[in-house]
Amino acid sequence: MKEKSVRNLKPALNDILLDVTWAKIAKRYFGKSSSWMYNKLNGTDGNGGVGGFTDAETEQLKEALLDLSARIRAVAEGL
Repeated sequence: MKEKSVRNLKPALNDILLDVTWAKIAKRYFGKSSSWMYNKLNGTDGNGGVGGFTDAETEQLKEALLDLSARIRAVAEGL
């Protein structure tokens, strides 16, 4: 069985970690629970094992953050 490659993205997200509602990101962009997202961010698989974001999930998170930034910019420009 091929082992999945997973990444710890928490250091890369450090600048925005406390400013983003990760539960909402999990629900809106992944259709997952907040605990799923926090397990991913903390590098666990939810069962105490090693986890993190797969390459596909990393790309999906990137797109989610880009979408959120565009939405924030649109609101700010409308003020």
